Amino acid sequence: QVQLVESGGGLAQSGGSLRLSCAASGFTFNTTVMGWYRQVPGKSREMVAMITTVGSTNYRDSVKGRFTISRDNAKNTVYLQMSNLNPEDTAVYYCYAPSKSTWGQGIQVTVSA
Repeated sequence: QVQLVESGGGLAQSGGSLRLSCAASGFTFNTTVMGWYRQVPGKSREMVAMITTVGSTNYRDSVKGRFTISRDNAKNTVYLQMSNLNPEDTAVYYCYAPSKSTWGQGIQVTVSA
């Protein structure tokens, strides 16, 4: 069973940092592109960052220089290090495996001003 489980969300102050983790199971993680998306109520889910099997990364413009996506294939885990957070980063964050059409359950990130 393909499964993605996020952890590490919560509340941060503006300018602060959080690290999200996504533990994957049920598929061959090291051959799978992984990503992080986010969604706020009333808006479409948007791509935040993607990482290929060889570690190439892509970010949405608003998080470039502040967020870093990484993966540990030995632990079947993808991370999202978020720094210099601002209130516009408040959202539910989702881990995503595109080739498996599988989303995590989502985790709330709230940034206070």
